[in-house]
Amino acid sequence: MQPSLTEKQNTVTNPALAKNPSKRVLALDVVRGITIAFMIMVNNNGGPGSWGFMNHANWNGLTPTDLVFPTFVFVVGVSVVFAFHARIAKGDSRAKLAKHTVIRAIVLILFGIIVNSFPFFETPHMRFYGVLQRIAVCYLVVGLFYLWDQRASTKWIALATCLIGYWILVRWVPIPGVGVPGRDVPFMDMTQNLVSWIDRAIFPHHLYLYSPDHNVRDPEGLLSDLPAIGTALMGILTGIFLRSARSVSTKTAGLAIASLSSLAIGYLWSLEFPLNKNMWTSSFVLVAGGYSLALLTVVYFAVEQMGWRKGWTWPWLVFGSNAIAAYMFSELTPGILYNLTVSNGSGQRTPFIVSFVTHTFAHIPNPHWAAFAYSVSFTTFCFIPVWILYRRKIFLKV
Repeated sequence: MQPSLTEKQNTVTNPALAKNPSKRVLALDVVRGITIAFMIMVNNNGGPGSWGFMNHANWNGLTPTDLVFPTFVFVVGVSVVFAFHARIAKGDSRAKLAKHTVIRAIVLILFGIIVNSFPFFETPHMRFYGVLQRIAVCYLVVGLFYLWDQRASTKWIALATCLIGYWILVRWVPIPGVGVPGRDVPFMDMTQNLVSWIDRAIFPHHLYLYSPDHNVRDPEGLLSDLPAIGTALMGILTGIFLRSARSVSTKTAGLAIASLSSLAIGYLWSLEFPLNKNMWTSSFVLVAGGYSLALLTVVYFAVEQMGWRKGWTWPWLVFGSNAIAAYMFSELTPGILYNLTVSNGSGQRTPFIVSFVTHTFAHIPNPHWAAFAYSVSFTTFCFIPVWILYRRKIFLKV
């Protein structure tokens, strides 16, 4: 039986006494890199001409793009297990890890607000929710939870509580001033739902979808953090499983079985609680988690079981080594390029990025391929700074 995190803490006054230090799982780094690369692609998909699968579903439903963000949250959960045990093995105390977890979450939230507000920082309608903010909340909750208790059983209970509890709240709790979902208002109405009502009450005029006369909703709102934490808990459970003493082949099979089971339960639940990334529904958690597990299964089989580590893994390892830096660069760069203007030859100024696209990708006859070419090119451009950091062995950690 492996010693718990608490037991390890008691043995690391001398780090040499720490038993069974965590071995780095290269497959996890590869999955992280693949995820961040495709996150950059879909966030910069080339606009209206892009293929449907490069865009989010408008409301209910699922596209490959909808799977990118939850996969990153899932990877965060897996990484917590390995990272915490590695640091305990080096001599860090639980108190030090808890402090670092809180600080890291705060820094991620601040980074998220910068991403939302750059370059003008218009405070009257500054958005406080966001991608990095959701990652921060999930990391903070599951990180502190795992420091407190490392048992898989408590994570299963917490996962069920998050998903079933969220379903009950969204399905049966009356919406103030509106009524009961499914009776007084359509269940999971695009604007009249409990999630959006809470966000409008807490942060009026500071949401993702906002207009002066119609404050709508936010896809990374407060209440939907609850099922998102469920996504991170799936990652924690996966990390506990991968860190066990089972053989590599057994772990590959276990990942595959977990993937199929999660997909089956999720799609079945979606008949009652539709797949919806905007509301991060419980069925969406399970289906997205199932696909995340499927990706990890394939990569784990290739890298850890078959030993196929050279060549194809390199670009993903580069992206994965500085994932947050890559994301920040990809989100801030468009703001710079749109506000950097050049002369269009007729005395008027045009945003640099618009002029560049007009003279390059706009000449591709097929609008789908033109948008895709832009997306790939922009992602390649974002690869350059993280490649420089990787070559110099600089790994930026929050």
